[in-house]
Amino acid sequence: MAALTRFGLTTAFPIQAATIADALAGRDVLGKARTGSGKTLAFGLPSLARLADAEPPTRGRPLAVVLVPTRELAMQVNDALEPYAHALGLSLRLVAGGLSMTKQVQALERGVHLVVATPGRLADLVRRGHADLRSVQITVLDEADHMAQMGFMEEITEILAKTPRDGQRLLFSATLDGDVEDLISRWMHSPVVHDVTENDAPAHVEHIGLNVPPHLKYQLATRIANRGGRTIVFVRTKLAVDRIAEQMREAGVLAVALHGDKPQAERTAAITGFRAGQIPVLVATDVAARGIHVDHVDLVLQIDPPIDPKDYTHRAGRTARAGATGLVVTMVLPHQRRSTDTMFEGAGIEPFFRKIKGDDAESLALVDRLTGASEPSGVPVQAPPVKIDERDWRANRDAARRSDRMAHNGAGRRAPHSARPDRARTDRASKSSANQSRADELSKREADLIAREKALAEREGALTEREKSPQRPPSTKKPAKGEGWAKAKPKPKFKPKPKGTSKAKPKQAKRPRPQ
Repeated sequence: MAALTRFGLTTAFPIQAATIADALAGRDVLGKARTGSGKTLAFGLPSLARLADAEPPTRGRPLAVVLVPTRELAMQVNDALEPYAHALGLSLRLVAGGLSMTKQVQALERGVHLVVATPGRLADLVRRGHADLRSVQITVLDEADHMAQMGFMEEITEILAKTPRDGQRLLFSATLDGDVEDLISRWMHSPVVHDVTENDAPAHVEHIGLNVPPHLKYQLATRIANRGGRTIVFVRTKLAVDRIAEQMREAGVLAVALHGDKPQAERTAAITGFRAGQIPVLVATDVAARGIHVDHVDLVLQIDPPIDPKDYTHRAGRTARAGATGLVVTMVLPHQRRSTDTMFEGAGIEPFFRKIKGDDAESLALVDRLTGASEPSGVPVQAPPVKIDERDWRANRDAARRSDRMAHNGAGRRAPHSARPDRARTDRASKSSANQSRADELSKREADLIAREKALAEREGALTEREKSPQRPPSTKKPAKGEGWAKAKPKPKFKPKPKGTSKAKPKQAKRPRPQ
């Protein structure tokens, strides 16, 4: 209670008030709540309270596991639970890809109460024999729908199969269909369902749709991002994320890119700076932004509108967190209007639509009034420097190589059968290669789309210049022959027939005239 009071947590959010009692009682709990509704403490506090009464953990056998979709979210969940675990004298460890594997293995060998992990890294450690899940008492699946969409169902199933069948399982998700429904039916025992999505609908979020010309799309996006507070900009591909962030910095807007191909040090620095308010604009893809849980995000700007209504709900959930107000702006090109209307209908959103005709003073004033935008300074700014820890990177690489040698060659302590090469690992490798091919194809499509938009912008610019040029008065002079008139088709030349092929008609004798 002292830790809760120190952090100013005196009133529970709806999902916390609904689920904590059942979780403390050891029941399986199924919580349906939107992003930013306080799910972390809803499963974290009762899990830590139950672990405080449990036996100390043994070497390599954690007592509780929290699975999250991305390493950014894993870091944030770990940071949120660390002070409460410290107050109860419990050990907590972050296990995620891109971080030092050596330190994670050493922490597991010392014994840890609770592990906050991404499915891929934890499954890898289990296969290598560094983690044993037979003592796990509590398993938590946070953002289960996101993990299913990201293709982690195989790893989640593998991890759940290694835990005791009678262990407690807590699942929190914004949606409960598809693969999430399969997880519930297969791995949960008569779960207590708590749905707070109807009672906490974010009516304090304003949704605006802007129909913009293609040649002004990125110029207007930079202008909208140049406002007070924190702004998250959503883009479809990684290639576009880097390009748009660089364009915004050149225009005088401090923006940082975030996507899966960035080194972990850069991703951590971007989220840390954004959370601290040092970086006002974060340009990200959907997958990378799923791990961003930052309060006081004032604007969500969607340069590329989503196709799936669920993606729109998750994007909009980055703002108006913990009872605050927020703004969601979606930029729509003319050819995207029909599909975007269908997406809004599926999400249950009725946005306030306005058409931006051009970059004239009246149109820009309308954009500024709706979004709080302002004209960028035009003075280029530099992204903050990022220091990469070479020692952690090298240690992570060396540990992976040693573990591979132990698993494949049997050097040192013999690896368990699950760590040896199998068909599942080959399938995962082929799946990774297919994912990379799809990413390359999306990047190529993005480049083609940019080229088409540029050509369309040049064509519209030429048409605008032609409209602005003074019109010549109609001429009364009759055009000369061959000018202004359609040329007649030339008559086909006569081709004489070869000799000997023509048949001459016989001459008829003249009739004599009557006398």
